[in-house]
Amino acid sequence: MAQQDTDQQHAGVLPVDDEGYVVDTQDCEERERAWRERGTSRPITVVGNPVLHKECKDVTEFGEELQQLVADMFASQRTAEGVGLAANQIGVDLKVFVYDCADDAGVRHVGVVCNPRLVELPAERRRLDDGSEGCLSVPGAYAPLARPDYAEVTGQDERGNPIKVRGTGYFARCLQHETDHLYGSLYIDRLSKRERKDVLRQMEEKEPRYPVVPND
Repeated sequence: MAQQDTDQQHAGVLPVDDEGYVVDTQDCEERERAWRERGTSRPITVVGNPVLHKECKDVTEFGEELQQLVADMFASQRTAEGVGLAANQIGVDLKVFVYDCADDAGVRHVGVVCNPRLVELPAERRRLDDGSEGCLSVPGAYAPLARPDYAEVTGQDERGNPIKVRGTGYFARCLQHETDHLYGSLYIDRLSKRERKDVLRQMEEKEPRYPVVPND
């Protein structure tokens, strides 16, 4: 397995495999805890908040301000018991998401992606998984949603280095879901009108289990 050199790892770059994809399965507990303990948990924005319904700005500065944002996102994700969180879900208009998500084999993945782009898959690789999906910005609600069971995302890490991330099963769903967020789309936007109405009804009937930002 190819790895980055020591200086690059110290700079925050994850090792990569022989195909150039980040190895985000090593030292997950330690890496997530290190981020989270530096951060402050923030309330989650919910559907209807304008920041969730527009494309976010590209990340162009990779300094301390971004590092603190990532730490706050990991802290907020843990408070809300989520597996992925986009910056606009805590009200920040920047293209960055974090994840702490297991794939269908139970393997844990932890990482950060800035300026993500989903790789378009050829038709022969688009096997759909019609599992259930939820969202911290639509608290308490779930609906079946077909998505490809494999996903690749290109982008940058928290230091601005180019990265590639790939996942299968539930982790693939997470990568697609969080990337959608940063381009102004929630999973309910992919549902039929009837399904969307049912999801919003579910949300109205339940109290969020974590702090949220009320819409005016």
